Amino acid sequence: MVIVKDYFLRNGEKGNYVTLQLEGDLELVQSQNTGRFYATARRCNIFSTFDEATALRMVGSQMPGKIVRKPCDAYDYEIPETGEIVTLSYSWDYVPDETPAPKLKKSELPVGIVEYTRN
Repeated sequence: MVIVKDYFLRNGEKGNYVTLQLEGDLELVQSQNTGRFYATARRCNIFSTFDEATALRMVGSQMPGKIVRKPCDAYDYEIPETGEIVTLSYSWDYVPDETPAPKLKKSELPVGIVEYTRN
C-alpha cells in the first residue's frame, strides 16, 4: 500500500500542473557506515490531472501498489542535511498492484461463450 502524502504545484512548458507525493510502507534499513538500523519509507512523485482542490482532498488516500527502485541516467543529488553531493543512477517509481483477472470455469460462463480471456 502507498499513501498520498502531499501534493505540489509545478510549472511546465504548457502551464501549471499538480504532482502527488506518494509514500510507501515502513522499512528498516541497515546503515552502511554504522551498521545500525533506521526506519525509512520510500517516496516518489507522480503526475496528476487534478486541480489543487482535488489534490488536497486526495492527501491521506491509500492506494494498492508499491514504490520500486528504477535504474536511470546518473545525476547529482545534494543531501539536504549535510550538503554533500552524491551521484545517483536510480529513481523511485510507483507500481500498482497487479490484480489478476478472475478465472471462470466453463460452467460459470454465460450461454454461448466457450472461453473467456481478459487482456
